[in-house]
Amino acid sequence: MLGIVNRESARLAERLGGWSRAAVSRLVAERTVETGDVTKAVLTTEETLAVDPGSVVPIDRRGEIRDGEVSVEGRVTTPWEPSHPSIAQVGLLEDDTGRTKVTSWRKSEQPAFGMGDVVRIRDAAKSSCDGRWSIALTSRSRVEMVQNG
Repeated sequence: MLGIVNRESARLAERLGGWSRAAVSRLVAERTVETGDVTKAVLTTEETLAVDPGSVVPIDRRGEIRDGEVSVEGRVTTPWEPSHPSIAQVGLLEDDTGRTKVTSWRKSEQPAFGMGDVVRIRDAAKSSCDGRWSIALTSRSRVEMVQNG
């Protein structure tokens, strides 16, 4: 049983990113003891860690993150002109699950990104208005260029 827990934990840690194999293995082992089912333990651990603050989540799951900041990755598909001088950039970010508006404030001093760039945005402020989610880059946010467009 321990071999299965370790193998599945290693696979899960690699897929989620940002989690050590040891930490994931500990969680899966604890849940396996609780439930008696390795498969159920792996699935519940994945569901928990996938929406944990700091984890890069699919864009359509950004509302599930428990705190006010979210980390996402996607392709810039529709940049447009900022509507106010305090905005450095604004546009849409998309992945396979959805899209969201991204606003980068001048004071946040974030790197620029362009049409077609794939970026990983960490610790962006999230907000919702009339059921439409958006994210904003603040001074706490980090933008990582994954692939230039």
